[in-house]
Amino acid sequence: MSRKRPEPMQVVKQRRDATLNALVHGVPYIRFLGIEFDRRGDELTGVLNFDDDLIGNPFLPALHGGVTAAFLEVTSIITLSWMHLFPHIESGAIDPEDMAAGNLPRLPRTIDFTVDYLRSGLPRDAYARATVSRSGRRYASVHVAAWQDHADKLFAQATGHFLMPPPLDGSGD
Repeated sequence: MSRKRPEPMQVVKQRRDATLNALVHGVPYIRFLGIEFDRRGDELTGVLNFDDDLIGNPFLPALHGGVTAAFLEVTSIITLSWMHLFPHIESGAIDPEDMAAGNLPRLPRTIDFTVDYLRSGLPRDAYARATVSRSGRRYASVHVAAWQDHADKLFAQATGHFLMPPPLDGSGD
């Protein structure tokens, strides 16, 4: 008995990138803020591209606190969604073209989200990475950290709890 030949890595990468792109660009608020995601394997880094419209205090200047909180929350939700969808992406069960057409899976819903502002966000690009502390069938807990120039010098961090959407296969698992 012979095994099924694995897909070429380039095909797998294209499917992953197309799915992530459809997921991110399917939410208008993410597009409005200019948030993008850099993918390395299954790890995501949120990128908040600087724009003058994101400044809250022009005298400092500093990123608006609401923009910072939204960036952290979006990074958490997209990371959770990516983790939730990854097995289906790998198996080919999710069609990126279908998602790009607007048929997005349900996203996790925020239960609570607490932000710690550690210092002012400077007028430059910002980066964030979320770590899933716990993820079950119904509930997930996430910690997310944001930095600008150096990953060890955080300007904000947050902890959030999310209600997970039902599984795509309907199994309850």
